[in-house]
Amino acid sequence: MHKRTMIVALVFLLCSSLGLAACSGGNGGNAKVKIGEVTRSIFYAPQYVALSQGFFADEGLDVELQTTAGGDKTMTALLSGVIDVALVGSETSVYVYQQGSEDPVINFAQLTQTDGTFLVSRTPDDDFQWDDLRGSTFLGQRKGGMPQMAGEFTLRKHGIDPQQDLNLIQNVDFANISSAFASGTGEYVQLFEPEASIFEKEGRGYVLASFGVESGRLPYTVFMTKQSYMQKNKEVVQKFTNAVHKAQLWVDANSPEKIADAILPYFKDADKDIVLRVVKRYKDQGSYAADPVLDEEEWTNLMAVMSGAGELKQEVPIDRIVDNSFAKEAKEKVKP
Repeated sequence: MHKRTMIVALVFLLCSSLGLAACSGGNGGNAKVKIGEVTRSIFYAPQYVALSQGFFADEGLDVELQTTAGGDKTMTALLSGVIDVALVGSETSVYVYQQGSEDPVINFAQLTQTDGTFLVSRTPDDDFQWDDLRGSTFLGQRKGGMPQMAGEFTLRKHGIDPQQDLNLIQNVDFANISSAFASGTGEYVQLFEPEASIFEKEGRGYVLASFGVESGRLPYTVFMTKQSYMQKNKEVVQKFTNAVHKAQLWVDANSPEKIADAILPYFKDADKDIVLRVVKRYKDQGSYAADPVLDEEEWTNLMAVMSGAGELKQEVPIDRIVDNSFAKEAKEKVKP
């Protein structure tokens, strides 16, 4: 066999065994992985830690991060192959499964384990009770998304029917919710950070409660990929999960100040004081997952939240679209 032909054949065999992504170039021959994040958020601090502290690179991965702006767009990018891995709410994988996809989207590493929104009022209320919301105009999140479903789940938990007991507004785009509240829409609003902290700092709003604390543990934001990609690139997915767990352990072991410094390069226009305040709030309430495993209790809670919101055709068993094998191996390999 001609030497060049032999080399080409060997490269082909190597790519077949390691997966196409492992032969896609990148820095120093590292496997290239394209991540699409649903939004740029301090809520995803461990992801930026994995990047800034070199944990992906240490695993031999050349990670390219892009913000795909919205659950629908993120899932479209994943299904069409524009990205390899999506960081998005686990409910999106349920929606794809319910549509009968032949190549389902598989959750493999959890990043956040609670809802990330807060109840914000126009006026301070040191004696707030959930019943105070009855009859009010409430500016909620987009219908069908995890924030809105977790919000409705919390309201029902406190005996409030979102559709009957409130003037519920949920037709405002995610990006415009904070500006709509600032311009006078609603007496209460369900806000993500950093908007909640910015409103507090400016004296234009007051955080009364955490929907994350109230709705309990959920597989809220998860790294996921297509089943076909996972089957072809098992080694890459394992290395990716190892890096995520390294970042989770780093976040757990370090102060909010150090975490804020580590992620600031990804929030260049942000007020450092706000970034620190947000990191501390999320860390204190346990929003950052301690490990990448998506457990049965969290999945059961997700099914209850989606069912209560009328978004679940039928319960999806965890083993259909969750593969915890990579997360469990990462926990064994990566120690504090």
